[in-house]
Amino acid sequence: MNFSDSEIVASILEKEGFDSTKDIRDANMIFINTCSIRDHAEQRIRKRLEYMQSLKKKNPQLVIGMLGCMAERLKTQLLEEEQMLDLIVGPDSYRDLPRLMAEVESGKKAVNTLLSIDETYADISPMRYDSNGISAFISIMRGCENFCAYCVVPYVRGQERSRDAASITQEAEALFHKGFREVTLLGQNVNSYHWTWDGKEIGFAALLEKVAQINPLLRIRFATSHPKDLSDELLQTMAQYKNICKTIHLPMQSGSTRVLDHMNRGYTHSQYLERIVAIRSFLPDCAISTDIIAGFCDETEDDHKKTLSLMEQVGFDYAFMFRYSERPDTLAADRYQDNVPPEVKDRRLREIIDLQQKLSYQSNKKDVGNTFEVLIEDFSKRSKAFFSGRNSQNKVVVFPITGNNPGDYISVKINRFTSATLIGEAS
Repeated sequence: MNFSDSEIVASILEKEGFDSTKDIRDANMIFINTCSIRDHAEQRIRKRLEYMQSLKKKNPQLVIGMLGCMAERLKTQLLEEEQMLDLIVGPDSYRDLPRLMAEVESGKKAVNTLLSIDETYADISPMRYDSNGISAFISIMRGCENFCAYCVVPYVRGQERSRDAASITQEAEALFHKGFREVTLLGQNVNSYHWTWDGKEIGFAALLEKVAQINPLLRIRFATSHPKDLSDELLQTMAQYKNICKTIHLPMQSGSTRVLDHMNRGYTHSQYLERIVAIRSFLPDCAISTDIIAGFCDETEDDHKKTLSLMEQVGFDYAFMFRYSERPDTLAADRYQDNVPPEVKDRRLREIIDLQQKLSYQSNKKDVGNTFEVLIEDFSKRSKAFFSGRNSQNKVVVFPITGNNPGDYISVKINRFTSATLIGEAS
């Protein structure tokens, strides 16, 4: 989501006559787009600001702004704590950047962190400033209303609102005609997407179908699905279209129903597993990834073992795994004690990571001998003698270069693997 927002900001600034640079030392204005999901993310931003301060000492005219969720969460507090900041801009206030920059030019500090009930930036064509020209993100909605106990997103991104379905399909079609061959539809919970188009109610499954119908050569991915809202209708749509990638990111967070209830996730252990069974039924070759939090408030050893057990039952292809960090002003911070000792969190997280490495290894091992259609994205980072791309299951595939080019589809037979990569040859 932050990368997509950065492309929107770049588009707004380009219209004001600004250009981008890949060398931060050449910039006369620097914006840091921030995340507040975890404390670790905010601490990284603080360290980055220390470096920015050194740049500003060398160039007092340098303008430094903070955008996004951290800006929204801390607001004017940041101006007191981080003296080098000139602008603080929340995720719904990017259109106001030209006015705010004019304030800074007049010698003032500038802040706008007002949340909106209708801003989706639907009319702004994002500037693909750091794109490979093959894959692109399309934001289909903003905000969130799930209020998971650990999560700050509803407070920093506002209430949920969907983007005009016609503008989404138009953006996807325009990208295809520019040579892009893959789009990822983004939302905090894409399953909640809702729009009325020509008097007809359009949910996410219907939107996904409309984008898939643009052209069979345009691949479609999406993130993120919420387990409580993942419908059979969506799975049926995915099964119907070859160009809808067979991968679903379905955050589990915990395998314990008691912890899930504490988290306000809206589903139980058995309900999550039922959705996994449904995915396997409709999409036997679908890859499933997840998010897992270790050491949430009051989590016991038994709760932790239930998480490990559910991981093994599902056999996730890959996962994003974190230790719990309390975020101020969330339901968890208000209602619960962060009472799992840090050393216990670390140990549980290590056990989760170790198990997932085993599961990812097993998942990739099963692919040896199989042939996949791969969208070539670029040369391999390790060698210009190899291409790199991804298959429908979102697995990275590396193979010796052929007469093809990035943006082409090619069949690759897998003959070996690592824990993170499939390695093969064009077939």
